[in-house]
Amino acid sequence: MDVPFLFVDEVETAGRRCLVRLDLNVPLADGMVTDDTRIWRILPGLETLRRAGARLIILTHLGRPKGKVAPEFSVAPVAVRLSELLGCPVPVEADLLGQGARDAVAALTDGDVVMMENLRFHPEEEANDPGFAAALAGLGDIYVGDAFSCTHRAHASVEALPRLMEVATAGRALGEELSALHAALASPSRPVAAIVGGAKVSTKLQVLENLITTVDRLILGGGMANTFLLAAGQNVGASLVETDMVNTARAVAERATAHGCHIELPEDFLVAAKLAKDVPHRVATPGDVSADEMILDAGPRSVATIVAGLAGCRTVVWNGPMGAFEFSPFDSATNEVARAVAAATQAGETMSVAGGGDTLAALANAGVSDQFSYVSTAGGAFLEWLEGRDLPGVEALRRQS
Repeated sequence: MDVPFLFVDEVETAGRRCLVRLDLNVPLADGMVTDDTRIWRILPGLETLRRAGARLIILTHLGRPKGKVAPEFSVAPVAVRLSELLGCPVPVEADLLGQGARDAVAALTDGDVVMMENLRFHPEEEANDPGFAAALAGLGDIYVGDAFSCTHRAHASVEALPRLMEVATAGRALGEELSALHAALASPSRPVAAIVGGAKVSTKLQVLENLITTVDRLILGGGMANTFLLAAGQNVGASLVETDMVNTARAVAERATAHGCHIELPEDFLVAAKLAKDVPHRVATPGDVSADEMILDAGPRSVATIVAGLAGCRTVVWNGPMGAFEFSPFDSATNEVARAVAAATQAGETMSVAGGGDTLAALANAGVSDQFSYVSTAGGAFLEWLEGRDLPGVEALRRQS
């Protein structure tokens, strides 16, 4: 597959100073990392670089210190956990722009690691300041971008820095992500289906606008499906709906038809008088939703239709749950559809990519997080990719012809 990026595995890194931009913005409590998922994801790439003899200079941010030194946002606890997982020392250098950083880098030998203190202690980072980027560039020979979740932000270490480096590469985790996303929408095997859920049309309007021009089937769920149902003239009772987006939804549906994209809405529903776990509920059909009932999930007939349709799809992109999955039994549609996509993926019939915070939780709830082709941990960056936007941190790594 022709992906227009230079991957770090393609370059010689032995004895070279590698500026590795990671997203180690992990949750902390009492000075300890409470969720190291992001560290585990980038660990194989770091271990490969160390074995190759690279000298690693890790750049990351943590929290929102607003351009000032704030001890509670120090990366020290992250370095401790990374050291435990790598099995080697990971000292933290606080003097990012001074002699301290230069001395720390000069002291590195092949396979050594040093972590620079929180980039966001410097206001120049979020301002994408070229002078700040130049100072960082002076510390290394090779740039390794391995933080897809930051690529939608034009920050100095993400956008300006790689453009200043003679060699700018995509790290292993970012490389996997770029390859998966490229295969999902840029050069997919067809038919392509997109599953988009969530509460509001307004928050994902650009996603919908982009997807109707690129996918063959667009399956809508959650509150946004209610708005489309209302736009189609159906009664949605007391369901979550954006009345001011009805005309927009109608226009999106018309444009989808013009592009040859079939929008699929629920044809039956699980409804209840309130949203809570294990509340009394029933299956309703269009025209059978009472004024005090809310549509909280797609019904069994809808699920059967969706699963049958997905059986013929070679590529599936997923963002957002089908219903109020946090409250059983309104997770049933999400669970059944997710398991069907997972089974097709495991059988080699479907290439599946999913992303977004609620999506990760929904797939975990369905027990299939590890059964999709690729699950992105990025939130904003994944959403902007679905919108068809150029991501500054990705464009900075694009090969120059």
